[in-house]
Amino acid sequence: MKVTIIGRKVNLRDNFKELATKKLSRFNRIFDEDAQAKVVVTLEKNRQTVEITIQNRGIFYRAEDTEQEMNDALDQVISALGRQIRKNKSKLDKAVHTAAIDQYIADYAPQEKTDKEEEYKVVRSKHFFVKPLSVEEAILQMNMLGHQFFMFRNEHTGEVNVVYKRRDGNYGFLEPNGE
Repeated sequence: MKVTIIGRKVNLRDNFKELATKKLSRFNRIFDEDAQAKVVVTLEKNRQTVEITIQNRGIFYRAEDTEQEMNDALDQVISALGRQIRKNKSKLDKAVHTAAIDQYIADYAPQEKTDKEEEYKVVRSKHFFVKPLSVEEAILQMNMLGHQFFMFRNEHTGEVNVVYKRRDGNYGFLEPNGE
């Protein structure tokens, strides 16, 4: 797994980078060697946020936590990623190495009572015309509707894109990548 570590508004020490790489190495047997892990550490006031995103075969695993100490946040994020993998084990069979997940659970995950496997149920389907808009117009439309996200056809590229409102009040923009 390729690991990229980024510090925003903070200079990261080598020992933190080594610790993050070591903790992420737990997942090496689950993910392919071409999987990419991105660790972003942000300092805001006296709170440190650690966000880890792992991309493997087009599937994303993401967790984030904010604590006083970045090492504590890192521990929480690694645990959250482990829980995501364990919880969705049967659904991820084709995307990751199943035997490796079983070994990971045996080695690192405490044995917990597991609820019945969560089933995804679509309760509503909606069809609508996707109008060509600019990103700014799509954000305006989303805000007027009071939604958290809005799908539209980008007037510049012709692709279907999504804008969404982030927890921090800013906006995000999703566009497909042909790779």
